[in-house]
Amino acid sequence: MTLPTRQKDGVKFGKELREKEFMFEKGYLNLNHGSFGTYPRPIQTVLRSFQDATEARPDHFIRYKYPAYLNASRAAVAELIKAPLNTVTFVPNATLGVNTVLRNFQYEEGDHILYFATIYKGCHSTVEYISETTLAQTARVEYTYPVEDEWLVDAFKKKVEEVKSAGGRVKVAIFDTVVSMPGVRMPFERLLEACKELGVMSLLDAAHGIGHLDLDVSQLDPDFMTTNCHKWLHVPRGCAVLYVPLRNQHLIRSTLPTSWGFKNLSSVPNTVNPKGAFGGAIDSEYIGNFEFVGTIDSAPYLCVPSAIEWRKALGGEKVITEYCTKLAQDAGQLIAKALGTEVLDNETKTMSQCCMTMVRLPIEFETARKAGEKVELGEAKVGPTMNIWLQKVMVDKYNTFLQTMFYGGAWWARFSGQVYLELEDFESAVPALKDLCEKANKGEWTEVLEMKW
Repeated sequence: MTLPTRQKDGVKFGKELREKEFMFEKGYLNLNHGSFGTYPRPIQTVLRSFQDATEARPDHFIRYKYPAYLNASRAAVAELIKAPLNTVTFVPNATLGVNTVLRNFQYEEGDHILYFATIYKGCHSTVEYISETTLAQTARVEYTYPVEDEWLVDAFKKKVEEVKSAGGRVKVAIFDTVVSMPGVRMPFERLLEACKELGVMSLLDAAHGIGHLDLDVSQLDPDFMTTNCHKWLHVPRGCAVLYVPLRNQHLIRSTLPTSWGFKNLSSVPNTVNPKGAFGGAIDSEYIGNFEFVGTIDSAPYLCVPSAIEWRKALGGEKVITEYCTKLAQDAGQLIAKALGTEVLDNETKTMSQCCMTMVRLPIEFETARKAGEKVELGEAKVGPTMNIWLQKVMVDKYNTFLQTMFYGGAWWARFSGQVYLELEDFESAVPALKDLCEKANKGEWTEVLEMKW
């Protein structure tokens, strides 16, 4: 069972902490932290203080105060992930970070972008777009979980060699730390090592990374990495880190959108006394390029130091991640047992070493297929249509939300472990899950075809 961890001031993780520090509507149970994250009241106060300062004296704050606060945030996050300060910048989210990297490359005939079957949909769309508009081609590692880490790394190496044997080369490989859906851990450390062995650039999509796993960039040494602070680090949305080591910064010439810091090919780099968008001193022109990309609410970037300090008051990164991982594992086992199903994991249990868990729902596909036939719904549409219904009914009727997916011939639900949750919260959701699955097996899910939201 999960240990009843407490804050330094004695407040217990779970319901006590949720009611004291978080802003959920009374009665709403947030079991899906992994999608959008959330942050506590003390960080809301910090966020609004920066927003108020911006509105009080817009030019004064944005031009002269903001860059200093931004550098303080960069320093805080760089220390947390053990990265040199001059390698860390902020972007609004990990998808934009992935886009920034992939859209800056110059692709030549034979260049391939390699990705895995479980790539995040937004990143997959990016890869598809780039393959349509440039010379880049794609290579995909095919599989259906569960698979062992050894198998996945070997499949990656074989795919790289397959591309090479056909006369091409893998220019860059993109892979996750923790997959979004299904929510399982990838052997990203070994994949990074394999990239080095094979001479492939690595783009680590750590959307589920900082605040979730121990990210030691000095040891991992990816060629590029992006990680969301607003998912697991309790930072307001949207805020993500883009890490690019010095050896690769010359490849990232433009922000997205291209903005103030862009230098054309005829420009002479200013390495002696580089200046930011508003004339202030900066570490390098690369850092200055990301200082001011356009007018957005950048206040979330400035909340990172406060979020890290708040987490220290809870016991620090190790205490938090161990609690959330154990809670997710315990919750998965509890729910699976109650439903008479199983957790998605491999034999070595490496896939479940994260703060999310996947539980199969007891919904029979053949029953669903026949129900779909009655309303002239093709078999291929049964899975996604059922998902829409499951999610909408869960939030409307049961006052929570489940990230569900049809995968490997079955429906699965993803649950997130978090400091404001305890095992009893997951146990309390079991009756609703059973009721929902019974309704699904009776064919009530076909009502989604008539839903108007």
